[in-house]
Amino acid sequence: MDKVLELIKKEKFFKSGSVVGVGVSGGSDSMALLHFLNKNKANLDIDVVAINVIHGTRENDEAEAIFVADYCKQNNIRFYKFRIEAAILAKQKGLTMEEACREGRFGVFDSLKTRGLVDYIALAHHERDQAETILLHILRGSGLSGASGMSFVRDNFYVRPLLDTPKEEVMQYIYENNIDYLEDETNTDTTISRNLLRQVIMPELRKVWSNLDTNLCNFGKICHEDDEQIRKLMSFNAILEGSQMVKIPLTYFVYSNSFVMRLLSDCFKKLEVNQNIERKHFELIIKLAKSGENGAKLNLPENVDVYREYEYITMVRKKPKVELNMEWDFKIGTIKFGDYGKLQIKRTKSNELQAGYLLIDLDKVPNGAKWRVRKEGDFIEKFGGGIKKIKTYFQEKKIPARLRDYLPVLAVGNEVLAVAGVDISEQLKVTEDSTNLGLIKYDIQNWA
Repeated sequence: MDKVLELIKKEKFFKSGSVVGVGVSGGSDSMALLHFLNKNKANLDIDVVAINVIHGTRENDEAEAIFVADYCKQNNIRFYKFRIEAAILAKQKGLTMEEACREGRFGVFDSLKTRGLVDYIALAHHERDQAETILLHILRGSGLSGASGMSFVRDNFYVRPLLDTPKEEVMQYIYENNIDYLEDETNTDTTISRNLLRQVIMPELRKVWSNLDTNLCNFGKICHEDDEQIRKLMSFNAILEGSQMVKIPLTYFVYSNSFVMRLLSDCFKKLEVNQNIERKHFELIIKLAKSGENGAKLNLPENVDVYREYEYITMVRKKPKVELNMEWDFKIGTIKFGDYGKLQIKRTKSNELQAGYLLIDLDKVPNGAKWRVRKEGDFIEKFGGGIKKIKTYFQEKKIPARLRDYLPVLAVGNEVLAVAGVDISEQLKVTEDSTNLGLIKYDIQNWA
């Protein structure tokens, strides 16, 4: 394992003085990694903590946690134990048990980062795991990105120091250092696709191709290099994004599928969607972009909605629920418009228009005017004249259909006096005689 130490130092996997959390199940691989990093922590100038996640799927979960806790106590290693209910998570999100365990486990790791308890998470994947991952992705129809396998470092947080290390070397390290470990009985459950590959298929393949693991890993490296080279040729700088929204210009869909598939993959990552999205979903988005009607919508896994909106394909996640019956009085100050956005109304002495604001005559706002969402029968007298149904007005303004119920309208009865963030009606316009002026600004949530 000397090469592992050299690799960590050469590639600077861990910053000096950092806290490295090791994901430890009690199995041979994770126990070897915990022992190795703890043994070399002074050399690497890091602190090491052990993290055990109980998934609530097996009777031995608690016993394994106790085993890891005892080991950590004997070796003066800080120990964190967490519990997730993978079965409940699987049911809620429609995941397989394997997917739910992984999502829950990584959710714990991410929370540790958010809370500042660790700087990195070290995972014990080795060469055989990498080979299995690459072959599994290929069998599932992956492209170059999936066939590249796992990376040594992901998101500058997850680190896999053993990724190039053969399983035999890990077991030799276990033997030489007399490290106790537990066998996971679920490894024999071949109804799980990875276990079927690990227990049945890979051993048969190794009988014919003794260098199977190394060859698959080398193939993954070639795929990674090719994928990176293609990405260097990509330039998609007109994409608009928020924390729960990505907007892609339709013009980007004229490029080859090689580029577009990678673009969509990156967009899903921006939405923090890394599971349950397949090539068929990419193809549906491409079809929507090339031949779908304006306003057409796709419902995809992981609570992602995709819309064709005028010049864009818009991908949205976790859109807030519309509260149709809520109303707010018109007043100077700030109004939180549900979970959709924030209205700001303030006085001004200048009749100059300001970017992002609507300028109105406050004296022309009638008593009883309310902020609300649009309703059936609403109409507006356009600025400059002409009465329009609110639906037609939104269409003329090219307001995407998915946003029309999230824009506050100022109304009396069915007459709309202003649409926040869009325009005002003829009724509120400022003239030379106006003396009491106001500004309206609407900051819609960044999922829009």
